[in-house]
Amino acid sequence: MDKGKIFRLLHGGASPLLMPNPFDIGTAKYLASLGFKAMATTSAGFAFSRGLPDGDVTFDAMIQHCREMAAATDIPLSGDLEKGKGDSADSAGETIFAADAAGLAGCSIEDFSGDESNPIYEFSHAVERITAAAEAARALKNDFVLTARAENFLHGKPDLDDTIKRLQAFEKAGADVLFAPGISDRESIQKLRSAVSKPLSVLAPATLSVRELTSMGINRISLGSRLSTAAFTAVRDAARELLDHGTFEFTKSGMPFTDLQDLFLSDKTEEA
Repeated sequence: MDKGKIFRLLHGGASPLLMPNPFDIGTAKYLASLGFKAMATTSAGFAFSRGLPDGDVTFDAMIQHCREMAAATDIPLSGDLEKGKGDSADSAGETIFAADAAGLAGCSIEDFSGDESNPIYEFSHAVERITAAAEAARALKNDFVLTARAENFLHGKPDLDDTIKRLQAFEKAGADVLFAPGISDRESIQKLRSAVSKPLSVLAPATLSVRELTSMGINRISLGSRLSTAAFTAVRDAARELLDHGTFEFTKSGMPFTDLQDLFLSDKTEEA
């Protein structure tokens, strides 16, 4: 069974697929060792790891990152590929072929244009892009899970009705999973869930638990860039303790060096 097929089946369980977002090979291997069944890249987390703002990683660099991440573990990996290779519908299809060649089990295509002055693609154009991406995914030899993202709430357009309209159109266009990151309140999530029939992914809301999201019929929970920001938070807090207080209390709660050393030595031995 190919990774795309495995990834698709993971969206049909009694509880949501918990899908963390590693930002480099080390975090990918560590998360896989904990027992997660699938993962996704994070455009923001990878950008931050490179000292860049979100959105400043080129498509070619992102695909190379995805290729390395997909090869790092045996579990399915979905790629956060932002708007894809370009703005056109054809480029959305080309994005799918590039993602498949990189070893991804799926990827997301969003309707954010990358231009904050005009951030969201016009409705019909956004649908055309998902249609082309879905057609490309169905043309692949292996199964491939296409996630269509409606980005209104991340880019200054908190219009739930338009977001629902877009997700419904993306579903009809052939998307396998629907995702509207930035929507985190119970009522809005419930409205999204009742508006579409295909698997629905949410960006982990701070005010709701996995148990609550399960009861709402959510199929997938993503962490987005939150693991990467948590890592930077740990670095910030440790550095501030050192600079402001001259102490090293943070070392008491850190992960033991030997835990990571043993994990990566084990991976190295298995690869040999």
